[in-house]
Amino acid sequence: MIKLALAGDVMLGRGIDQILPSPGNPQLYEDYLQSAQDYVQLAERANGPIPRAAGFDHVWGDAVEVLRQERTDVTIVNLETAVTDRGTPEPKGINYRMNPANARVLRHLPADCCVLANNHVLDWGEEGLLQTLDTLQGLHIPVTGAGRDAAQAGAPAVLHGPGGRVLVFAFATGDSGVPRRWAAGSNTPGVERLDRLDAARLDAIASQVAAVKVAGDIAIASIHWGGNWGYEIPVQHTSFAHALVDHAGIDIVHGHSSHHAKGLEIRHGKLILYGCGDFLNDYEGIRGYEEFRADLAPLYLPVLDNRANGILASLKIVPFQIRNFRLNRAYDADANWLAETLTRHCLSPGMRLVMEPDAALRLQFG
Repeated sequence: MIKLALAGDVMLGRGIDQILPSPGNPQLYEDYLQSAQDYVQLAERANGPIPRAAGFDHVWGDAVEVLRQERTDVTIVNLETAVTDRGTPEPKGINYRMNPANARVLRHLPADCCVLANNHVLDWGEEGLLQTLDTLQGLHIPVTGAGRDAAQAGAPAVLHGPGGRVLVFAFATGDSGVPRRWAAGSNTPGVERLDRLDAARLDAIASQVAAVKVAGDIAIASIHWGGNWGYEIPVQHTSFAHALVDHAGIDIVHGHSSHHAKGLEIRHGKLILYGCGDFLNDYEGIRGYEEFRADLAPLYLPVLDNRANGILASLKIVPFQIRNFRLNRAYDADANWLAETLTRHCLSPGMRLVMEPDAALRLQFG
């Protein structure tokens, strides 16, 4: 058995970066606010004081203890932030970056793999991406989904668990805000971008997986796709996710991009997460879309039987609430809201999330 910890978008730039030990240049290029410090002040107006020069453990809060208690084998996050103090801001309205001196915060979760196929990793151009890659390499954190060229961007991160490996393939789609010009080329840095969710791309992914996957391995497709808000899942996403499971040797689809958790599904015993929601952001105090509860940050803890072709044995979801730029265990009422919401939007008949005494959620499925 392999126990994974899967999180959605981790946004360590802007306001989060400003409260860490080495805050970077706070200048922003947004219409909304012009300084990353303004996001700290918004959060403080909403929920009270936030420490400055906070230790690296501060932002992860209760999540560190949960991972320790759960004895997870591999933790995977989507790092939706450029790790750079270089480059030129892309003319896109919102640009995330964190000071490379603060990147050690990722070791304090700890993150075993950072997915980089998303719509913010190139916010500071190719120079910013290259520094991101160098910084994470220096911290010995495997990455996937972006690279110095197409070969590196498309290569899986290879992680080691009990009795087998975990292979993480990462992709981003245009409907998540990734422009075509960000795609890695044969000699140019960029992301592993899916131009189309069609049979040709599926065949290419199937060949990639078959070339490296052996008995006992778990293969994950981590995909940044879709918009930020709403529970509707495009039919092309469900069709492609099904095909990844049915024909490409994928054992888990790890979807992200939505700022809130979306529905999930089990396909032939394999887990499909269509949107994991934000795991950490600096949105406290920002008004709008409150009905989606982007302050609730779920951590998905699937257990897979790698002796039985990666079949899902169990799924536990631990909900946190982002408050004071910190992950705090969610209250019972909040966890119950999340259980009811996700149950309502599950795509597989008969699936139900039930709250346990510690406010964790357990998936019931037949």
